[in-house]
Amino acid sequence: MSLPTLRTGRVLSVQIGTIRPLMVGGRKLMSGIGKTSVTGAVAVGPLGLAGDEQADPSVHGGLSKAIYAFPSEHGPWWQARRQAQGVSMFDETLAPGFVGENLSLQGLLESEVFIGDTLHFRDVVLRVTQPREPCGKFNAVMGYAQAAKDMVQSGRCGFYLAVDKPGLLQADESFERVPGPGAISVQQALQHKAWKHLR
Repeated sequence: MSLPTLRTGRVLSVQIGTIRPLMVGGRKLMSGIGKTSVTGAVAVGPLGLAGDEQADPSVHGGLSKAIYAFPSEHGPWWQARRQAQGVSMFDETLAPGFVGENLSLQGLLESEVFIGDTLHFRDVVLRVTQPREPCGKFNAVMGYAQAAKDMVQSGRCGFYLAVDKPGLLQADESFERVPGPGAISVQQALQHKAWKHLR
């Protein structure tokens, strides 16, 4: 296996969200999946972005899943999937934060980032810990029942980050990916963990 190479990228937008009701399979649940873009610098602490909330810390949040990053390059693909399922009648662009991400990134895909890699921003260092594993709340937000399966099969999942160095972070910042052990990519980790659910 070849070692991962150095890559750079950019934060297109930063999103936070509060816990709100979400209808999932006819039931009203509380969720922090809805995120809204913020302007200016946001404080990043060990548990994530200031002002961001998670309804179920056993699944989202905590030290190892403090921040959720998502490649912005996947937006058109997800938009097309929703249209194919009859969810979207128009050609609207999915807004940043639509899949629940805190950071909309450009220049780093799941096949190119490895568990243990670190992302070095101007004031903050974040470490890649695991892929995002979708749940029923993701299906509800996307508007069709196969969305979670599509995420796993396509590998367009994004990834969770731990905060190695707290500080301030804002949109339009560049970052550098510093390779870690390089044993498994985010895309491979998702498929290894989730394949048994798709049989």
